[in-house]
Amino acid sequence: MRTTTRDTTRLRKSEAAQARLHEIVPGGAHTYARGSDQYPEAMAPVLVRGNGCRVWDCDGNEYVEYGMGLRSVTLGHGYPPVVEAVARAIADGVNFSRPTDLELAAAEDFLRLVPGADMVKFAKNGSDATTAAVRLARAATGRTTVAVCAQPFFSTDDWFIGTTEMDSGIPAPGTVVFAYNDIDSLARVLTEHAVACVVMEAATAMAEPAPGYLAAVRALCDDHGALLVFDEMITGFRWSSGGAQQVYGVTPDLSCWGKAMGNGFPISALAGKREYMELGGLRTDRPRVFLLSTTHGPETASLAAFRAVVHAYATTDPIGRLEAAGDALAAGFAEITAELGIADRLRVLGRSSCLVFRTEDPSGAPSQEFRTLFLQELLRHGVLGQSFVTSAAHLPADIDHTLTAIRAAAEIYRTALERGGVDGLLHGRPVAPALRRYAAPRQLEEHTR
Repeated sequence: MRTTTRDTTRLRKSEAAQARLHEIVPGGAHTYARGSDQYPEAMAPVLVRGNGCRVWDCDGNEYVEYGMGLRSVTLGHGYPPVVEAVARAIADGVNFSRPTDLELAAAEDFLRLVPGADMVKFAKNGSDATTAAVRLARAATGRTTVAVCAQPFFSTDDWFIGTTEMDSGIPAPGTVVFAYNDIDSLARVLTEHAVACVVMEAATAMAEPAPGYLAAVRALCDDHGALLVFDEMITGFRWSSGGAQQVYGVTPDLSCWGKAMGNGFPISALAGKREYMELGGLRTDRPRVFLLSTTHGPETASLAAFRAVVHAYATTDPIGRLEAAGDALAAGFAEITAELGIADRLRVLGRSSCLVFRTEDPSGAPSQEFRTLFLQELLRHGVLGQSFVTSAAHLPADIDHTLTAIRAAAEIYRTALERGGVDGLLHGRPVAPALRRYAAPRQLEEHTR
């Protein structure tokens, strides 16, 4: 399929909207990963709508999108059964002063999917759930230290953000870090510290658990009296509707869910064993835990969306479709880069449902400059995404469009490798890590009134 090259002058409305966003929203976006500093300069489209895996910006440009709402959309934008379920629910009201029967039905749906959990409580975002899990574990064990796996992200709250580069304003969080797939690393942490809970993703796009690793983690937590918490934000509904715990056969004490639960609607969940979850309820003699209590946690739109997602997973095969799309994309990508002789410098990696691309300079070092060049050329050919994370809405025609764009981008990439750098090819400054200490190297000039 032929793609149309985008002239950056066709982003004038997006540029004006982005400039205004920077004036009234810190960082110019409500999520750091969505910031303009994550895209080539003057090439960060401001979107107005989506359908399936296609999105349109305010200048009328059309793109095949990847990443799909930071992995929150697995069925596609505007998926009709979800939209229709939400419309029916909100027509009868959105938020009430007492629980609705929808809350009961959604909880029952969830617990049928996750048989290792006895109880569940809904909220709005992943940080709600992970922080509630930490609070609950601290109350259950009488300890304060949290052990987190050296994985990208767990929460916006102090106990985790205090371990990142963007820790300004946060006191020492009392959190320790261990390495993934290194059971000795976790053993040392549990021996040296009185740990309330071990928080980890059972798997990531780039790393599968080694044989026996998760079972050994479970055993170590039991031996040291620490609760095991699985973060299922990404693995839930992308690895399996029952999450990584279903795929790998290891049951945590608590698990935290979000993202694809509502196909983009805001919903998250904390689930776990009754003996712990009841500490936030009315059937305990112990001091109660302020577990989760949110005004919008049970609003009907997101619960209806969740139930429609559950039905879609039970009656269709979205994971199979998004994995097939990822497989086709990865195979085509490898063929193109091999043909161009750059497969050792430009690669697609990861689980087929959660692909990322790795960009390297002529020496083989990971390069933000080369990443930005690749993003720039994909955007010019109608592909938007910081990854190649697919959805069930990515059809063969969308993959063909993407592979045509990849070929065009890879040819420019090869030219940069031959030249020894991106000078003359990359327009503007390179992208920068989303969580960094200073605004530089993508600092903007201060507004002057």
